[in-house]
Amino acid sequence: MDIMQSVRIALRSLGANKLRSGLTMLGIIIGVMAVIAMLSIGRGAQATITSQIQAIGTNLLFIRPGSTQQGGVRTAEGSAATLTREDAEALQGLPNVLGIAPQVEGFGQIAYLGNNTNARVVGVTPEYLDTMNVTLASGDFIAATNVSANSTVAVLGAQVAQDLFDGVDPIGQMIRINNQNFRVIGVMEPRGGTGFMNADMQVFVPITTASTRLFGRDRFRGGNNVSLINVKISDPSVQNSVVEDIGAILRERHRVLFQDDFTIQSQQDILNTAAQVTGTLTIFLGGIAAISLVVGGIGIMNIMLVSVTERTREIGIRKAVGARRRDILAQFLTEAVVLSLSGGAIGIILGAVIARLISGFSVGSATLNTVVDPDSILLAVLFSMGVGLFFGIYPANRAAQLHPIDALRYE
Repeated sequence: MDIMQSVRIALRSLGANKLRSGLTMLGIIIGVMAVIAMLSIGRGAQATITSQIQAIGTNLLFIRPGSTQQGGVRTAEGSAATLTREDAEALQGLPNVLGIAPQVEGFGQIAYLGNNTNARVVGVTPEYLDTMNVTLASGDFIAATNVSANSTVAVLGAQVAQDLFDGVDPIGQMIRINNQNFRVIGVMEPRGGTGFMNADMQVFVPITTASTRLFGRDRFRGGNNVSLINVKISDPSVQNSVVEDIGAILRERHRVLFQDDFTIQSQQDILNTAAQVTGTLTIFLGGIAAISLVVGGIGIMNIMLVSVTERTREIGIRKAVGARRRDILAQFLTEAVVLSLSGGAIGIILGAVIARLISGFSVGSATLNTVVDPDSILLAVLFSMGVGLFFGIYPANRAAQLHPIDALRYE
């Protein structure tokens, strides 16, 4: 018996019990639909985060504070303020370095009249604008005179401006940051963001003002502490040589010999970490959804066992007229695979529709985007076929092992 004949017999057998076949497929439909939808959400999150990181630029380096030795015990990385504005100044003029932008940062309550929001407050220098590849939508950015005068001026991220002013021009208005008055001088272009990295939920102030009035930064080795030093290089291909030059200067300034008290991270490092995290999340979501496929497979096995019992005399007749054991095995396996593939096809369509419907939904400050990749569809098809084969083997084998005489006598 060829494959096409087996498929025709399987379709005829399943069509004879449409309601039961439909209910059996329901588990596979839900499972495949969930897998497609969950994978599309995970892939969408990965694509969004990757595009946002790449939009900043792949030619950036980030120097972060490291750790220090205290009483014979080394503190955790990032726990000590070991970088200063003077360190940033010492890096000026290095070969292949296009910009240096130190910053201090923290979170603050931003208020205007009856509106308020919690946002990341970043103290910066004028070089931040070009170094970090960001642009203004209106107004002015932090100027050198603002830094030297400890001015209480602020530049708002796009979402902060929307939350506080709701379409009203904020330029020249007075806001309060941690109960201190600041005058708005500019608004940034929207850049978008995810739930844990929203570039539009930021407020920029002069670095000196942030250090002295908002965060009360301590001094380190006679210098003014910073949270981060951003470095823009001419090309990613010169990254290693620039990292070596920066490391040599900072080790000399900090007088460290064995263990650096700073770390240098590239944009590609952040991109790789983000891809790893979101990839793990995608696998996790897909694994949870795949449990539904296992439940659907158990349903297929149950129905196929019932079918074997109901068709015992049919099996006996087939064997009596010359059907071989492998013909019976192929017939019932084909029925199980057709059942699972039919459910899988419907599940793929429904999963793609659901992914399309939820794409673009906003969750807090983040936009939920979905991506349905061909490989996720292929995975769902192969998985549903595998479920049909795996859970169909036992009923099919049980049918094939029936003795024709016993089968014909069955009532």
